[in-house]
Amino acid sequence: MDFLVIDDDKTFRDATCFLIEDEGHYAEGVDSGQVGMTWLKDEKFDAVLLDMNLGPENGLDVLTQIQKQYPQMPVVLITAQGSIQTAVEAMRRGAADFLEKPFQREQFLTVLARIQRLGRMGLQIKRLEQEVSETRSQSIEPIFDFTNPAIRGAMEVLMRAAKTPASILILGESGTGKTVAARVVHQNSHLADKPFVTVSCPSLSKELLESELFGHVKGSFTGAIKDHWGKVRAAEGGTLFLDEIGDLPMEIQPKLLRLLQEREYERLGENVTRTAAVRIIAATNRDLKKRVAEGAFREDLYFRLNVIAVEMPPLRTLDADVIRFAEHYSKFFAVQCARKIDGLSPESIACIRAYSWPGNLRELRNSIERAVIMARHEKIVPADFPVEMCENKSGALGDTNNVAQVGSLISLEKLEEIHLRKVLERTPSLTEAAQILGIDQATLYRKRKKIGLE
Repeated sequence: MDFLVIDDDKTFRDATCFLIEDEGHYAEGVDSGQVGMTWLKDEKFDAVLLDMNLGPENGLDVLTQIQKQYPQMPVVLITAQGSIQTAVEAMRRGAADFLEKPFQREQFLTVLARIQRLGRMGLQIKRLEQEVSETRSQSIEPIFDFTNPAIRGAMEVLMRAAKTPASILILGESGTGKTVAARVVHQNSHLADKPFVTVSCPSLSKELLESELFGHVKGSFTGAIKDHWGKVRAAEGGTLFLDEIGDLPMEIQPKLLRLLQEREYERLGENVTRTAAVRIIAATNRDLKKRVAEGAFREDLYFRLNVIAVEMPPLRTLDADVIRFAEHYSKFFAVQCARKIDGLSPESIACIRAYSWPGNLRELRNSIERAVIMARHEKIVPADFPVEMCENKSGALGDTNNVAQVGSLISLEKLEEIHLRKVLERTPSLTEAAQILGIDQATLYRKRKKIGLE
């Protein structure tokens, strides 16, 4: 946890910060309420230790300011002139606890445990509220009664593995539902009430990704102005989902292997070994065997991840399930957009069957959402879909080779999307694709995500 200590007594302030850091936490000390309010505005803290007497300032007044601007912030009041009346007034104004100077280490640890419990409860409530909000606003209830044997087999393996601690590797093209499958595994496991934390491996540079994953300590690199706990700590007791693991930088792979084998890790810039109780699920659209042969992925890490492996089949191979997905999405978006839609017309069904769906489920979802919004009739017709889906009757529907020409009557945004897809298809790595396109990998990641290729 990160603490802000507000006390005008430098000796006591420094001693309190040392005690906090000796317990494995981070502390920053300031000498006035005014400076403390500035720090709270500029930095993120988990709790405040506030002296009652701050020279010309009254600690209770500072407490009121903190409660007004940061109502969820736990504040512990500290005073050398403790009394029952003072403690009652502090609690009435919203203090989480009260300590009398000089306090013993054991007294502080008792208060610390209480604040940690409050923090965990607050995070769990916030997470649950966010999950409920997301579910209500945009999440579509997944379909499980598939007719295609390949996807039925994949889901059966995942459900059997869900209640075990085994690592799971989910393979498949972009947009085939790997993230949804990972969440389903978590929700059907013994960790369902614990955190589900996602790390997108190609989204950041090597240094920032290592910090995002394992955390860092103050001063470990330029811009590290305070200690930071990474996603491994955030997922403690739950599931850590490593998306696009095939793009994990080679330098970080030994540390991930250690996490998988020994359940140990160290924050960036720190020599303290910490343990992690997390279940690992990884996903990739890469051929990891080929990456191993090319020297871009460690063989021992591949075997450690590949305890339970399944492949999510591409949408173009799912036959009747494609139409079931489309009808499922149309019902969802009709309700969400308050549109009266009575399903798909025979012509639109034929269009869906004929299209190759290079973006898989993500592209199908986006296309159906657009169709529901654009529909002028009660049934969705081909004209409601994106133009590339049904415009090329003479050739293969969805073939973008005939569209991706300079001067074609399409938008610059669409032309960029088609160019991105072609470059990514023809290059062996994101690094080479980014070099060809003249952009950095983070920008390429955002563009891939925008067009449904994350």
